[in-house]
This record gives sequence, C-alpha cells and structure tokens, in this order.
Amino acid sequence: MILGLEQRQHAMLLCGPKTEASMKLSTLLIAATCSTALFAQTTVTISTGPSNAMQSYYSMANGAVSSPALAEWDIAIEVTGIAGSILANTANGVRVYKAPYTIAQWAMVDTTGLASTWPAQYNSETNWSAGAFNQGLSSAFDLGWGTYNPVTHNIPGDSCFVLMLPNGAWKKFRVDGFTAATNTFAFTWADLDGGNEQSGNLLRSGFPGKDFGYYSLTGNAVVDHEPIADTWDLLFTKYIAFVPQPVPSYYPVAGVFMNRQVSALQVDGIPSASADYWGQPFSSDIDVIGYDWKNFNQTTFMWEYAADRTYFVQARNGDIWKLVFQSYGGGANGNFTFTQERVGIAGVDARNNTVGFTLFPNPSQNGSVQLVMDAPVTGGTVSIHDASGKLVAQQRLNGSASTAPQTINVQALQPGLYLVRMSGEGFNATSRLVIE
Repeated sequence: MILGLEQRQHAMLLCGPKTEASMKLSTLLIAATCSTALFAQTTVTISTGPSNAMQSYYSMANGAVSSPALAEWDIAIEVTGIAGSILANTANGVRVYKAPYTIAQWAMVDTTGLASTWPAQYNSETNWSAGAFNQGLSSAFDLGWGTYNPVTHNIPGDSCFVLMLPNGAWKKFRVDGFTAATNTFAFTWADLDGGNEQSGNLLRSGFPGKDFGYYSLTGNAVVDHEPIADTWDLLFTKYIAFVPQPVPSYYPVAGVFMNRQVSALQVDGIPSASADYWGQPFSSDIDVIGYDWKNFNQTTFMWEYAADRTYFVQARNGDIWKLVFQSYGGGANGNFTFTQERVGIAGVDARNNTVGFTLFPNPSQNGSVQLVMDAPVTGGTVSIHDASGKLVAQQRLNGSASTAPQTINVQALQPGLYLVRMSGEGFNATSRLVIE
C-alpha cells in the first residue's frame, strides 16, 4: 500500500549523449543543467507490514495494486507457457527436499539421509520459471518433478519430495502430473508414514491473465493470491536468497522482484541526479533490484544504503522509470521508501540514439527553438510528444546534409515539459524541451 506521497517539480533542460563539438556549442548557446526526468519526482512508501507479512504488488504508473498475506499459500504453479514452474513459499517456512525415490516408490519414502545428504531446494532468485521443485534438471524436457511430453503436451510426474510446512509438520509430496486435455495439475501429499494422504488439483484456466495459481497445503485449498499480470511491475516481498556475507548461506531477506516483461538496469558510482540509462543493456533477471541496495550494520544496528546507486526500470507498458531507494523500515513495519520518476515513454525510447542534437533556447518562451545536430543528416522528422506520450507536433527537417540550426515551430504548445524525437533513415535521437 502507498503510505505517503511527496512531490517536487524539477526544472527540465536538454540532456543526452553529446559529441565534444555539440558540448562546446551547448556551452556557447545556453548554460544548461542536464536531467533525465520527464515528470515530477515522487517519493513513495510501499509496505509489506510488520515482519514482512504481506507481499505487495506495485505498478510504476498506478501505484499499489494489492498486498495479500504471504502466509496464505504454500506452493505456486505456473499457469502460462509450458515451463511448469512450481514455487515453494520458502519465505514463510516451507522447506523442499528432493527424495531419492520415484513416484512408483511412493510407499517406500523415508527420510534416512535427509539431514546429511539431501540438499534443500530453493526458488531461483533470477527466473520465475525455476521454482524450488524445478532444480537439478537433466534434459531440456525435465522439469524437476516430471518430464514434458512434446507429443501429448502432458507432464507426467516422476519424483517424490519431502516438505516441511510452516507449522513444522513433515510431509511427503508428489506432483502426479499435468494433463493438457483438462488443463489441470494434480498433486498428492501425506504424512511420512503414509497417513493423512490428501490430494489437490489446480486448474490453469482458473487464473486467467495471471502468472501463477496458488495453493495452501495446510488448508487444502486453491488461493487466488496475485493480481492480473498486466497490472503490476514490481513485487515487494520477503524471500530466501543466497547471501555471501558474513557466512555464505541461504537466508531470509526483504527485497524487490520484477514481473515478467519487466527489465531493469543498475547504475553504480554515479550520483543519481546525473545517472542515465542510454546505451546500456537492461536485464530481465527478476532480482536486478533485489535486496542488496541495503545492508544492516551489526555494529551500529542501523540500515545502511548503497551510495550512488540508481535503478532504471522498464515497465510492462514500455515506459522507463528511475528509482532511487531511500530507506527500509526493517521488520518493524516492512516499509520500502524510494523516489521514482518516469524518464522514458513507451515507443519514444532514447536508449538507441545514434545522433545527438541540441535545442535552444531551452526553456523556450518565444514560440520557436533552434535544433542543432551533432553530425550531418539528410532529411528526417522531428516529433514532439507531451508528458502522456501523445504526439502534439511534427515537422520535417531540412533535406540537406548539414549541421546548420533548423527552426522548430513550437508556438502552439502550452507551457510544460515535452519529449522531442528526431528520426530518419539510420538515426534516432531524443531530447527534452521545456516551454514556459
């Protein structure tokens, strides 16, 4: 949930990659302060509650989406594609061990050797499609709990697991399989001695538009836990991570995962006010943000934060946002506080610039601006978009290959911030313009 909002407006001037010549020209024409911001910077607090008892789904554009209880599910089954990922709620205490038994040996399962030779299995920190039940794969069609049949599209189960549930109960567990005809996963669990055997089913089509369907083994019930995939970008949650310090081990942490079709870039060593994302690769690993932007100092018992660390997040709709984390409230309240500002509009992305240009005067007050290119180009179009991404003006460039200033008519534009895009054959550049 959003607990607080604080807004401040930035004065916006041209910023972008420039050649030495264009930088000199800019110095002569206008003393400009660069910034990547397209809109007002906003300070946001998202809460996962005391002891991180909630998982908070967040939209970069629309804010908090939902904050369901972390403890309401034990396993989550992927309901898109054919990856067959099965997550375990390890953050809530579920532990997963793959037993050295096949489903045919279900009645023989015991835990001899569990403590010494059975490694615990965890959800991947980088990929939603590699859950705790999907580890130790031996082939392209091996899913860890069963093997995909490319002819029938069924996934017959073949492995047994031993689970410890959050209430401390030990269970043996198997995924009986996925049946394509009914679009259903079936699974069975029981006490280690075979008593109290129960079975469950999860219908993939019961979760339209979502990434996972959830199930409570303790309650033997389907759980509708996460929102529609298109409505959220980030998940604030507790999870189990491999932590290298002080002793390499798996440990519960609080951090941020990204949804599918969301990517991000971490920029270090540059003051956040100057950090940019142009020309740098974004990653779809879900833990690009993760937990390590903060560290708990065991001497001062205070949270410390990585200096000069900035995240750029490309949301599901293609917009690019700049995030800088400010504070974390710890287990007392589970509050994550950060600033965010939209710095790129879907379809008008500035990361692939091949030609730079300068606009002056910027801000403009007299109805026109001069555009000067870093390198000669022949023809092309200048498009001007408002803060919502709407095209509000367009003008053809002079057809000659020249770096001479060209006049752009902005007389019809209302005061505000605009994105100016220059495009043509072999070049594509974007900058910002303020109309006063």
